[in-house]
This record gives sequence, C-alpha cells and structure tokens, in this order.
Amino acid sequence: MKLNNFVHVIQSKEWGAFKTEMKTSSVTVGDLQFTKHAIPKLPYFIAYAPKVNFLKQKFDWEELKTAAKKEKCIMVRFDVPNNIETIYKDDGTELKNDQISEILNELNQKCVISPRSTFSPHNVMLDISGPQDEIFANLSQKTRYNIRLAEKKGVIVRVENNEKGIAIFNKLMKETASRQKFLAHSSEYYQKCFETLSKNNMANILVAYYETEPLVAWMVFNKDNVLYYPYGTSSNEYRNLMPSNLVAWEVIKLGKSLGCDTFDMWGATNDENSKWWGFTKFKLGYGGKLVKYIDSYDLVVNAPVYQAFNMAYALFWKLKSLLYR
Repeated sequence: MKLNNFVHVIQSKEWGAFKTEMKTSSVTVGDLQFTKHAIPKLPYFIAYAPKVNFLKQKFDWEELKTAAKKEKCIMVRFDVPNNIETIYKDDGTELKNDQISEILNELNQKCVISPRSTFSPHNVMLDISGPQDEIFANLSQKTRYNIRLAEKKGVIVRVENNEKGIAIFNKLMKETASRQKFLAHSSEYYQKCFETLSKNNMANILVAYYETEPLVAWMVFNKDNVLYYPYGTSSNEYRNLMPSNLVAWEVIKLGKSLGCDTFDMWGATNDENSKWWGFTKFKLGYGGKLVKYIDSYDLVVNAPVYQAFNMAYALFWKLKSLLYR
C-alpha cells in the first residue's frame, strides 16, 4: 500500500486547471502547486499548497518565495502535507514513521507551524491491492452485515457520470450540509470539479437507489493507482437500509477495476468524543489504518500582514463555531 510515496490528486495539474477555472488561479514552482486565494478588503493573497509530499515533490525554497512575492501572497500554507507521521496499530499503540525527520528539520528551519489546518490531520488508508474476496473478508463483521442487508433490501448502486448524477449529488449535498451543519461548496464548484477531472478519467459519481429514489451519492477520484473519497452525500430517507455501506463497497470494487491499489479515504479523527468519530468508525470498518500526517506549516512572505491575517482568521472561526453550534 502506498503511504508516503505518492503525489496527492490535488497537487495534480488537472486539479490546478479546475481551480483556475473557478477563478482561483494555480501557480507551479518545481513539482509544487499552489492556488491563490484573495484576502477580503486587502490587495493580498494566500498561497495555498495542500497535501504536498515533501518526499516526492522537489522545489527550490527561494524560487517559491520569489513566486509568492510576485503573486502578492503573504504566505505559502502547506496544509496537512501528504507525509504520514503516525500509523495507529489495531491495539491503539502508535508506530512513528522514521522517514520524515529530515522533512521536519527543513520545515522547522524554513517555516512556522500553521495556526490552523483545513484538511483533517488524520485519515484512513486502505490497501485494496489484494483479491476482492480477501478485502471483503477483512471488513468488520458489522460492515459486511450492512452491505448484505442493503443488497437484500433492494438497494442498487449505479455509476452516474452524467448530468443526472451531478444533479443528484448536488441535491443530496444540500440535504447533508443542512443535517450535519457544515458549509458546503456551491453546486457550480462540484459540477466544475467533476467535469474537469472526469474528462481526464479521474472522477466518478456513484449513486445508491432504493427503487427509483436516490439515497446516497459519492464523488470519487483516482490518479496514479490511488483512489480517493473526497465528497459523500446522503438523503434523510431510508437510512436504515444502509446504502452508504453498499456504496463504499462498490467504490472499492470500482477502484480495483481502475487499477488502484490504495484507497485514501480523505479524512478522519482520532478523538472518540468527536462528532466525526462515527464517520471514522464507518471508514475503519473497511479494514483500513488510521494515520496522522505531519503538522501544517506556513512559509511566511509578508510577516506584518501574516500576523494580522491570523488574528482576523481566528476571530472568523470563533464566530463560525458559534453559528454552527
């Protein structure tokens, strides 16, 4: 299974093209890509470089800083780099990754630790390189039961790489965001994302139906033999039929048919008291490993504006937490 030896899909040129089409221009320096995000009311930008793999992506620090200055960026934010620090064993103990000491030394010399991460620092990684029956046998007993229940009750899953699929996805995303109280992207965002990646054979939409009613829709990515689960939606109806369990299994089967050997499930938590622990347990039910990435870091380009921005951004998140409490 690939852990630290792949470049994440959102560091791909295809993802950069999608972000540029959404008026968030992409800039490449060496093997690294960042997108420019305007700071409201100021003539400055944030250079956002998420999921950079410092073992695989090479660049020159001075060249990066020069490019960021040219683009009027106050910092380059390396949000949750794609380098795993810790793998949690089944008994809860931690296995530290000894490959990253040089990376951390360099980051601590060049950057400061970010005050906040956008991506989750934890994730579930699943090896899907083996035979399908072995993968199924490695699922938790409850997960296998729920998959069989969904099939028995008549839930079916279809690949819907068409206008119908994206319409269902966007409709269910609104329901999901309302139920779970989070801010979703716009419908245009998801549509452009799917259109840009799917024309490069990098995206699929899978929909679970009960009779004719869509219950669950997932948008998944694939690149360089890695499968990703970034976006999932679900209806408020027929949740007892366990359609999400069946969709996840069909996604794994699709990934194998595409030649993927690793399933990056995008985000998780290690806190059993978190409201996201249930979703983490759902992912772990497929036999994956809970992992933690190294910290997010900021390459500071304009120190005075950087400090002011962090103060204002911290206030924004406090207000947001109150709004969605």
